Amino acid sequence: MQRKNSILKRDRHRSGIAMIMAIAVIVIIATIMALAISLTSQTTKRTTDVYLYEQSALLAHGAAEYALLRISQNPPCTDLDETFTQGTLYNITINLRYIYDSNTSCIANGGTLYTTVTTPEQNGSVLMDITVDVNDTTVASEPIRYFKRTLQKL
Repeated sequence: MQRKNSILKRDRHRSGIAMIMAIAVIVIIATIMALAISLTSQTTKRTTDVYLYEQSALLAHGAAEYALLRISQNPPCTDLDETFTQGTLYNITINLRYIYDSNTSCIANGGTLYTTVTTPEQNGSVLMDITVDVNDTTVASEPIRYFKRTLQKL
């Protein structure tokens, strides 16, 4: 009889250790899963922000090309400052400042003269300030703004 009691006591002791080991494994797996979910949410946020920033840079480049097209279709020094929305996500602002010699009257054409130059080689340039903002804060986790300043020869 004593042997049976001894065997039963050993089984109880073994099942208690198995229960402790099972709880430890569950805690370790839960910790790893929580870390994986945290990293996944951070990666998704970062990927979205990088995508929006790169899209803003491409839109700024396109806006510069658009401004040059509009300048080529209008007389010198025409004020073509514009603000418009691409889709419903991006606000694009284009500001132009002209660089001409003192013989060209930018003010008579309604444009903004940035500075006058003295040599013909410097004559006929435009300073473009292009700003692209993401106006939807539900998409981006933080404000995204891309600014591009370029000097273009006309």
